[in-house]
Amino acid sequence: MMAATNKIICKYIYHHWIENYKSQRSFALDHNIEESIVRKIKNTALKINDSDYNIPVNTLQKICEAKNLMLSDFFKLINK
Repeated sequence: MMAATNKIICKYIYHHWIENYKSQRSFALDHNIEESIVRKIKNTALKINDSDYNIPVNTLQKICEAKNLMLSDFFKLINK
């Protein structure tokens, strides 16, 4: 169940926020995370190399803060 939740989170972040961003590097810089984390999210969302990134809550919090979004609101978004 948790693995499925992580995939849902990564897919949402990738397809709604990262995919059309200027670059993975600029997304990382703008959201106060490492570029390697952006790659892990992308790989999990696109099922590259059987990736299954377990996104930490603090990473999700950083991304949401950069989007001026509360964590609770993020979870409402992915449940639609």
